[in-house]
Amino acid sequence: STPTFIFYGSYLLEKSRVTYQLKAERDYHIFYQILSQQKPELLGKCETGLLREHVHVRLKRQRCTCICIYIYIYIFNFSDADKVAYLMGLNSADLIKGLCHPRVKVGNEWVTKGQNVNQVYYAIGALSKSVYEKMFLWMVVRINQSLDTKQPRQYFIGVLDIAGFEIFDFNTFEQLCINFTNEKLQQFFNHHMFVLEQEEYKKEGIEWEFIDFGMDLQACIDLIEKPMGIMSILEEECMFPKASDTTFKAKLYDNHLGKSNNFQKPRIIKGKPEAHFSLVHYAGTVDYNIMNWLVKNKDPLNETVVGLFQKSNLKLLGILFAEFIQSYLFKNLQENLNKLMTNLRSTHPHFVRCLIPNETKTPGAMENPLVMHQLRCNGVLEGIRICRKGFPNRILYGDFKQRYRILNPNAIPEGQFIDNKKAAEKLLGSLDIDHNQYKLGHTKVFFKAGLLGQLEEMRDDRLALIITGIQARSRGLLARIEFQKIVERR
Repeated sequence: STPTFIFYGSYLLEKSRVTYQLKAERDYHIFYQILSQQKPELLGKCETGLLREHVHVRLKRQRCTCICIYIYIYIFNFSDADKVAYLMGLNSADLIKGLCHPRVKVGNEWVTKGQNVNQVYYAIGALSKSVYEKMFLWMVVRINQSLDTKQPRQYFIGVLDIAGFEIFDFNTFEQLCINFTNEKLQQFFNHHMFVLEQEEYKKEGIEWEFIDFGMDLQACIDLIEKPMGIMSILEEECMFPKASDTTFKAKLYDNHLGKSNNFQKPRIIKGKPEAHFSLVHYAGTVDYNIMNWLVKNKDPLNETVVGLFQKSNLKLLGILFAEFIQSYLFKNLQENLNKLMTNLRSTHPHFVRCLIPNETKTPGAMENPLVMHQLRCNGVLEGIRICRKGFPNRILYGDFKQRYRILNPNAIPEGQFIDNKKAAEKLLGSLDIDHNQYKLGHTKVFFKAGLLGQLEEMRDDRLALIITGIQARSRGLLARIEFQKIVERR
């Protein structure tokens, strides 16, 4: 059947590159596209010197304006406050006052708080990332609305594309979030590939000796997300006004160092960035730096400036910030990830593995040890092992009978009732195949790797023989009819 609609969702949106990027990392494609000046329709005179200096865009649409906003909030220079405020539809004096002297709630009262330079620039970066995130999610909603056909939805084909495991010289909060997500997805793969696969053999009555592949990642997952885990301690620290990176590190060490094999003290390596703890992930040991984790998890936005955004003359900016709720970043990630995992468990998944051939980003270069390490960590090699030993293909008896009866119709008696399992057994027994390459379960027939492909080839050959036979008879019939006409004309 033809798909009736397409729906997009967003998980773990990468927004850290709005304000910084690691060495040898590229930024968002949209920035390169704007700066490339390859599209004449985007070029033109600009209202601000700052805009003209960095990017030439004719601000005809509010969407384009919002793209510029999260560029300019980040490169904000107070001497250009009027220009930036103009782009955002704000009063420049109110914008500067909101950034430098925001109003914060203390108890039941609102007080004005003075900000130092670093605090102001961090607030600018947080606002920039927030505009990017809200703009991105707004576009996703609009795309879904335009693609929605309002037809009933019963089944779906889903494609999940998510950031891979990250190990950099400097790893921080964003890397832990990405790596935690990959731990959960890898655990789902391992459970589906190695546990559920073998449990189905047992449930179907297939003779099988259970193999423990040692691929359980639950210990690392629990270390991160369970009560008194890393993120639980982080959220607890976020609630205390006097908490700091130092107190957070002390609590981590008190609760996990020497008590969990996955939590380690990092080695000091000369020339490498400082690290505060190491985690043993399925793909390797990663050293993490916890600087500013409390601030990153709170992801605090300047509520005074958000209030200005809500009243902005730029209609879209007001829409983006109409519903503003402060919440912890990891908590949101965890909730979205749990929904994703629930969704995945309701499906029949297929897995596509993407491997990096080298760590230098060099085209055509293949580092064999690196590739083998990824295949081993991702469970691909163990997956091949269980496929060789086990039965990777299986079909319900009724479906097997319907699809492959064409190979030998006489094997299944006509005119009498015979259950699907017996029919499949008779059909398989009549075929010229290796009968040690399949097993009969309670409801399905299980095939060793390669046998189902062989049956498909036999079916294709049989269909080709039948079709060519029909074609030959049809041509013969038409030829005889034409010949009869020629005879009659004589």
